[in-house]
Amino acid sequence: MQALIIDDSRAMRRILKLIVSQLGFETIEAENGREGLNQLRQFPETELVLVDWNMPEMNGLEFIEIIRSNPNYDDLKLVMVTTETEPTRMARALMAGVDEFVMKPFTSEILVEKLQLIGVTARQFD
Repeated sequence: MQALIIDDSRAMRRILKLIVSQLGFETIEAENGREGLNQLRQFPETELVLVDWNMPEMNGLEFIEIIRSNPNYDDLKLVMVTTETEPTRMARALMAGVDEFVMKPFTSEILVEKLQLIGVTARQFD
């Protein structure tokens, strides 16, 4: 199982990596959406993407729109991990194809619950 973590904060990438690694995921990282696209091309077996909204070069919403326009990524689970809580922005991301939101700051329990909600298999949590 592979997860891609896209965030311009190295500290946030480290936190997310720690949590999903404990769930059995191998992780790859990117500092922005453009790097994230490159990582997905390099690692097409990726099953989960945790993506920040606000990043330089290509933000999380742009990344999600590009991913959801490509049928090769229809089964990819996308979770936006963000400080964006404005309802209209959240609605835009949902319409673009994000599967779930995790609001910063968060706990590992919240992230695990959100992953379970979007069908990340239960055996990962046993």
